[in-house]
Amino acid sequence: MKEFAYQRASGIREALRLVAGNDDVRYLGGGTNLVDLMKAGVESPTRLVDVRFLPLDGIRQVPGGGLEIGATTTNSDLAAHPEVRRRYPALSQAVLAGASGQLRNMATVAGNLLQRTRCSYFADPSQPCNKRAPGSGCSAIAGAHHNHAVLSWSPHCVATNPSDMAVALAAFDAVVHYETLDGAGDIPLEEFYLPVGDTPERETALPPGALITAVRLPESAISPLSRYRKVRERASYAFTTVSIAADLDIRDGVVRSSRIALGGVASRSWRARTAESLLLDGPATADRFRTAAEAELAAAEPLPGNAYKVTLARNLIVAVLTDLAASPC
Repeated sequence: MKEFAYQRASGIREALRLVAGNDDVRYLGGGTNLVDLMKAGVESPTRLVDVRFLPLDGIRQVPGGGLEIGATTTNSDLAAHPEVRRRYPALSQAVLAGASGQLRNMATVAGNLLQRTRCSYFADPSQPCNKRAPGSGCSAIAGAHHNHAVLSWSPHCVATNPSDMAVALAAFDAVVHYETLDGAGDIPLEEFYLPVGDTPERETALPPGALITAVRLPESAISPLSRYRKVRERASYAFTTVSIAADLDIRDGVVRSSRIALGGVASRSWRARTAESLLLDGPATADRFRTAAEAELAAAEPLPGNAYKVTLARNLIVAVLTDLAASPC
């Protein structure tokens, strides 16, 4: 590991000043992803600015309803919070499915959103990877890609976003709040991750040097019956093959609204807007759910080794929506 300096920020403004204009400085929260990448030689910052002890933790109800989740809140505290479990259960389920207990105790909400892809080529500095070394190529397209993207990938990168939490946040219309030296801003979670395009090294819409301060969940997204289900290669701690965060509002057998987001299928959390639109005002039946799922996945372009993901995603959508339709109101 390359030598680096360490400094604990005493305030938000100090943290911003320490990072501003320096591409070789990183914010440090729990370090569960960044430190691993440093050990592998993928990341080599000259300085880490520790923001974990800034007053950015905790979960609060905001005026008008909804919840605000502080950026340094641990994943364990988020998953266990009674209001999260009661009002947004799919979020709690997603966090619990996302990592081991030890990692959840360290990992922060902001760090979870900013974790890098788990593509093995990205994690190996000896292999070409456009996300790590722009212009070098994408080894996964012709190599091992069985767990890579089937939607919205490009010839420059076929990696997926690894965050379970982000899938649930996308379904709940979460908004990411941040600070810069020029002031505060916010980005809807659905727009937070950039399309991969020809610049896969640019992963988020955050301004340079920005510090995430909170994530806000709107009251309009409260879904007491929401559900998160994750398919993975083993029952213990493992990254997503395909996952779904979903909620249905059904009245008299008719879908009045739905929220569906997928994980493991694209470079970002995939909000299934096409499926949601087709379900609106239609019967809450398995056939209707299958039609909506197939329409959502019609744009999929699987590689030879991951075509199974399209079938898996379709079946997962149908199964979870059918379970939700059978749940007591």
